[in-house]
Amino acid sequence: MTNPAPRTRANDTWIATPTLTTKAAGTTFAYRRLGPAQGVPVILLDHWGANLDNFDPRIVDGLAQDRPVYALDYRGVGKSGGEAPLTIAAMAEDMVAVIASLGLDTLDLIGFSLGGFVAQQIALTWPNLVRKLVLAGTGPAGGAGIEQVGAISWPLIIKGLLTLKDPKAYLFFTSTTNGRQAARAFLLRLKERKTDRDAAVTPKVFLRQLRAIAAWGRQQPQNLVSIARPVLIANGDHDIMVPSENSVDMARRIPGAELVLYPDAGHGGIFQYHKDFLRRVRAFLDGWSST
Repeated sequence: MTNPAPRTRANDTWIATPTLTTKAAGTTFAYRRLGPAQGVPVILLDHWGANLDNFDPRIVDGLAQDRPVYALDYRGVGKSGGEAPLTIAAMAEDMVAVIASLGLDTLDLIGFSLGGFVAQQIALTWPNLVRKLVLAGTGPAGGAGIEQVGAISWPLIIKGLLTLKDPKAYLFFTSTTNGRQAARAFLLRLKERKTDRDAAVTPKVFLRQLRAIAAWGRQQPQNLVSIARPVLIANGDHDIMVPSENSVDMARRIPGAELVLYPDAGHGGIFQYHKDFLRRVRAFLDGWSST
């Protein structure tokens, strides 16, 4: 049985919950927790170059209405100590050590992009730890185009710098009217937290994580059939970072996996359609079909 963490105040929200730390795997890891003490904990793992302030407040607050939610920083990211790992396997080992330090032994796991790589590795290596798995904007080891994430991203990152826009506006969203509106709304949500913000991600961490992503893209495919847990897969239908075909591939290879592809949406489809994504995830975690 999972050991409950201390209850947060009833009025805690993602933009107000404090940044905490825990000792694990020889260093200090930063995390945030909110929601009640009861219920199966949900662990959130985020994308390349992301710290705690990159989690969508609407999704986190919605999940925490009736279950404990933990968002974790990887080693070397934000206020976490150590040096960013160069492999997904090492990131997974770190996250499992953090989970153990928090006294959790059964959980639901939600991984976005890079976080989805790590989540798959955890589910495959420590299957008894994970009750249910949500994979968003992500792909399998050896998946189509994953090795090219850097080549796809650098021009858009430079474009963001030149236009004084957050590169996520170009990387995560389509260039249509719907995509541009969703990008503006999402980026405003990320700025809602004004105090106790996480430390910025350094260029060194950014590059080391990219090496881990490229290695994942070159890795031999894993036996996803062995993920004998309920799995929900979500993405936009025009993901240019981790091509959407990877979501279809994972749904085909994981027995019973549920797939949703959001129309006119890119890598950040779950943020563009955050209300629908939250509804589906809550239904999925509560044990009934999210469709």
